[in-house]
Amino acid sequence: MKNKKYILVSGGAGYIGSVTSKLLLENNNQVVIIDNLSSGRISAIPKGAIFIKGNIGDKNLLFKAFNHYKFDCVIHFAAHIRVEESMQDPKKYFENNVLSGLNLLQTMISTNCRKIVFSSSAAVYGTPQKLPVSEDAPLNPVNPYGQTKKLFELILQEFAQAGLLDYIALRYFNVAGAYITSDDAWGENHTPETHLIPLLLHSAQNKNKFVIYGDDYSTLDGTCIRDYVHVYDLAQAHILAMKRGFKEGQVYNVGNGRGYSNKEVLQTAQNISGIRIPYKIGPRRAGDCPVLVASSKKIKRELGFKPIKSDLKTIIQDVWNYHSLTQK
Repeated sequence: MKNKKYILVSGGAGYIGSVTSKLLLENNNQVVIIDNLSSGRISAIPKGAIFIKGNIGDKNLLFKAFNHYKFDCVIHFAAHIRVEESMQDPKKYFENNVLSGLNLLQTMISTNCRKIVFSSSAAVYGTPQKLPVSEDAPLNPVNPYGQTKKLFELILQEFAQAGLLDYIALRYFNVAGAYITSDDAWGENHTPETHLIPLLLHSAQNKNKFVIYGDDYSTLDGTCIRDYVHVYDLAQAHILAMKRGFKEGQVYNVGNGRGYSNKEVLQTAQNISGIRIPYKIGPRRAGDCPVLVASSKKIKRELGFKPIKSDLKTIIQDVWNYHSLTQK
């Protein structure tokens, strides 16, 4: 008889997946990570996790893992996430984010694993008609990446209505920050890096000119506004979701309800690093909307979500500390 819950974390060698895996282990779960390391790093896998190198599109690999470990729950991160790339190569995104994900669901059903927490995205909303965005807002993604997240949510909904599985989908807003313990550290380390805060701090360290994409949006300073959530708080949201009863499918936004413009983030990064960051204005990126800010009232009310690190200063300070450690 198992004393611990066995949790499969797909994409657990990635940024969010590795932090979530670490916190799952701290909560006395047994974590099994499946990751093909196309964007994840083996060095990010926390001590105590079981690692299987492979792709969730590999039916034989999945079937063996599910039969061996008898998972209690799946937390599904494994996806391509770059908006610009999805515009250039949509086939890659639909194959991995939808078809491989469908293979994961089919394996769950065939091995009687019913519970899944899905890593969705605020990209499903597209350009919102009303702010802050609540979970009942229309879903109008403006890029293939967002379309794949919307489609997989629909698949989960249909499977749940058919009584095949139970799910919770977490729609992330902009994830940032780092998790640093006494013996290790986890942070963003994508290749190539596309996210604003780590790029800004790389520019601060390396004296590279930073590019802000567009300053002619209908916002106070002309730059895009985004809602940032700390990776630690987001990982805690997954654990809260996993502990929930899973009586029916549910969708939750995960953000902090406050938006910051690109120029505000730039200024805060300069204040914390103590370095003037040179920048230039570039053209708008395809698929970017002007403002995206979450309403997270539902997850706070129903799951007791209480973000403790998601103010902008804490997020950027943690990223700066992480970069300072990893650059040594």
